[in-house]
Amino acid sequence: MLDTDTIAAVATPMGEGGIAIIRVSGAEAIAVVDCVFRGKQRLSTVDSHTIHYGHICATESGETLDEVMVTVMKSPKTFTREDVVEINCHGGVIPVKRVLEEVLRAGARLAEPGEFTKRAFLNGRIDLSQAEAVIDLIRAKTDRAAKQAVGQMEGKLSRMVQPLRQRILELLAAIEVNIDYPEYDAEQVTFELVLTAGEEIQAHIGRLLRTAEQGKILREGIQTAIIGRPNVGKSSLLNALVQENRAIVTDIPGTTRDVIEEYVNVRGVPLHLVDTAGIRKTEDVVERIGVERSERALEVADLLLVVVDSSAPLNAEDERLLTLTRERKGIVIANKMDLPQALSDADIKQYTGETTPLVHLSLRREEGIEELEKAVAALFFGGELAADDAVYVSNVRHIHLLEQALDSLQEALAAAGQEMPIDMVQIDLRRTWELLGEIIGDTVAEDLVDQLFSQFCLGK
Repeated sequence: MLDTDTIAAVATPMGEGGIAIIRVSGAEAIAVVDCVFRGKQRLSTVDSHTIHYGHICATESGETLDEVMVTVMKSPKTFTREDVVEINCHGGVIPVKRVLEEVLRAGARLAEPGEFTKRAFLNGRIDLSQAEAVIDLIRAKTDRAAKQAVGQMEGKLSRMVQPLRQRILELLAAIEVNIDYPEYDAEQVTFELVLTAGEEIQAHIGRLLRTAEQGKILREGIQTAIIGRPNVGKSSLLNALVQENRAIVTDIPGTTRDVIEEYVNVRGVPLHLVDTAGIRKTEDVVERIGVERSERALEVADLLLVVVDSSAPLNAEDERLLTLTRERKGIVIANKMDLPQALSDADIKQYTGETTPLVHLSLRREEGIEELEKAVAALFFGGELAADDAVYVSNVRHIHLLEQALDSLQEALAAAGQEMPIDMVQIDLRRTWELLGEIIGDTVAEDLVDQLFSQFCLGK
């Protein structure tokens, strides 16, 4: 599975910038860069973890391509546990392209997406859950999501999974003794041991799974559709949450003719906001397409923000949208509280029921946004998130594996409780051990590893 080629890639975003970094890793990394680097010393003679000034030159013509700083880091104290060289050149598409091409001519090959992190995993520096946390950190939308990713990178989840696997391994060893030496008649003791330890393991897995919904939200955000009939203040709400004029706001109904998407941080929780076109029947072809897209956004949303105009009575479209919150997670927003009121809370509750949160806003006066943020946090996190050092299971793959492991463990406990043949208990326990091992990569298939790292960006 481990490729021993020397690889190279741009580790910074393409485009204009002060500097760009080209990362090279592998047994020949230092020798490859030595071929194109001109400085006071040859890189093969310098100490590890030192940085050197010089120039990158074309090997054939000797032309100076760029003025650079080169960092040399020798194995095993590197990210990949291989020799790593990082070339800091000037940012910009052309300088970076020319330097990278020269490094490739000198003997490196272009790295695949995520190949540096993949090598860190295969060389034992990190486990698979830590490797996956790297991409979570890169994609984090809020400070809290970033903190969770850093915690995963430091091995918080691994430190919870490893003891569970070790305890299961001890149970499997006890069962093996029972199978190999039946003359000692220890079967009853083994059943009791499996039931006692298995229930403790089951409780630990259950606690991890209870964090899954919150963890998934921190990682992926809450798909949030802002819905309502035209001119009730949907675009004003988007602008207020984003804190910029992202959507056009006018007094003319039907201004928004398409869905507008933005991410916003609400008390540490990322909301993927979708400002929809006002949902109504219309003869306007363009607006009708926008309404159709709004209906689709509504179908996949995790949270509905239903905006109504509190200065006007409800119409049939308001009533239909309010009724959706009976079966979906939603918050009703009574906007335009600065105008004379024509709508009571009771008028709204008869369609939503008593449990749907109701928030009163005046977006024109910028009043009530804090109450809306509190309502969102209460709906998904009971008002508050757990402490920053809590372990959230946020990765869908991890959640699925934990669910499967729990099912397999419960089957083992049921078999032990009924004192079925001990080898049947063993099969389910071993399956539980293997599933937990897939989380950290101890028992994972090669094709799955390739698939996971293919989702990474080049240079990471």
